[in-house]
Amino acid sequence: MHLTITEAALNRLQQEMKEDKQGFLQIYYDTEGCCGVNGVPTIRWRGFKHPDDLEVENEHLSVIIHPQQATFFEKEMTLDFNQQTFRLTSPQGILNGFVSPGELKKDVAV
Repeated sequence: MHLTITEAALNRLQQEMKEDKQGFLQIYYDTEGCCGVNGVPTIRWRGFKHPDDLEVENEHLSVIIHPQQATFFEKEMTLDFNQQTFRLTSPQGILNGFVSPGELKKDVAV
């Protein structure tokens, strides 16, 4: 799996990292409040790496994903920021066009 992080997204993530001092950006499929396999692709900060987590290739940050959640994502993705929200896309289309910077700070269950 490979994640391209645009310059705009990287700048915003670096600002967020200074505030939160988190170590890993996690690609996460949020199913909270949803039933079955319904969920929303998103990103979150996480202060630690679980032994089962997989590394997501990219040029800038330590990005991880849990192997059980990898099936909900594409092999090639791009993370962008448009001055208000992050956008997670793939060559197949938009995975999540409105990831609020506030989403980064939510706790992720392990």
